[in-house]
Amino acid sequence: MKRSDKRILTTHVGSIIRPKSLLDSHKAGAGTAYDEALKEAVSDVVAKQANAGIDVVNDGEYGKSGWANYILERLSGFEFRPNKMYEAVWLGRDRIRFAEFMKAEFPRGAQGTPGHACVGPIKYNGHEEVRRELADLKAAAANAKVEDVFFTAVAPASVGYDAENEHYKNEQDYVFAIADALREEYQEIYKSGVVLQVDDAVLANMFDHLTQESPKRFREWAELRVEALNRALKGIPEDRIRYHICFGSWHVPHVADAALDDIVDLMLKVNAGAYSIEAANVRHEHEWHVWEKVKLPAGKILIPGIVTHHTTTVEHPKLVAERIVNFAKVVGRENVMAGTDCGFAQSEGIQRVHPQVMWAKFESLAEGAKLASKQLWGS
Repeated sequence: MKRSDKRILTTHVGSIIRPKSLLDSHKAGAGTAYDEALKEAVSDVVAKQANAGIDVVNDGEYGKSGWANYILERLSGFEFRPNKMYEAVWLGRDRIRFAEFMKAEFPRGAQGTPGHACVGPIKYNGHEEVRRELADLKAAAANAKVEDVFFTAVAPASVGYDAENEHYKNEQDYVFAIADALREEYQEIYKSGVVLQVDDAVLANMFDHLTQESPKRFREWAELRVEALNRALKGIPEDRIRYHICFGSWHVPHVADAALDDIVDLMLKVNAGAYSIEAANVRHEHEWHVWEKVKLPAGKILIPGIVTHHTTTVEHPKLVAERIVNFAKVVGRENVMAGTDCGFAQSEGIQRVHPQVMWAKFESLAEGAKLASKQLWGS
């Protein structure tokens, strides 16, 4: 994994808004035509990231239907329940406190959504899909001037967050079965030579809901899933792993979000070389101060969100630089990589901002990183 040893490197969380041509091709059905459209779209999006000034790029998650539930298409054992609504407990008390808002702006938070049930043994069967996606990404990166390449995969805690276990005898067996299946995808990514990023929004999202039962209940729930993730990552060098933890991309009030103070120790227990966190939105921007009292372990990299998907306003490069410098002064310039709060399109068809705004944010991130680098290195 590259470090900011000479200048501040830039990256992002993963999901990028899909072009209409790719969405149309997917709707037409899987097959050779879609595979070719996907390959072309990945080549284009990697080039666009490089042109925008992003140093560490990915495939925009173009081959995935969504950031987390894509994995249910690659696992045996899960059955879709179209007629059962699963309550959005991962929103915590926000779904109650802001019930009118949810009903008007985020119906899923008010009424829940159909989900899945685990009804049999969980096994991974997505080898062909992930290998194709990795091949497309590596081919595209070979033709672009970039520093490094990463590829995302979901964490055990974020698998089936609108689902229930009807097969395994207890929670641990269920979570470990998920981890063992995910390990096969993680290994494919690692063996391909690109950096693995593990995405885990739900670990933080469950804080408010479970602490209403008791703080102990959340800790037990989360620690089991961190243990499961480390089990799945065993044997992969830490410097080949990024861990992204956030509070969800959805445009809701986020009053129920956990404070970084509440979960930072859990995050640092994950055997990863870099940690990607939200730090640019108005609910969490102040939390850079956490690192004044929490020591980033030696050799680790922090990837704070410096621009955010939460607003259509494009951050000024001088503000970008200021945010980067704040982190660099606390954890060390070589330990900071400038990123984004979350992705811009967590599932196909979603766009958190207009594509023009998204690319402008990437460009501002890169320009601000150059300004910060001048301050931090003096040239």
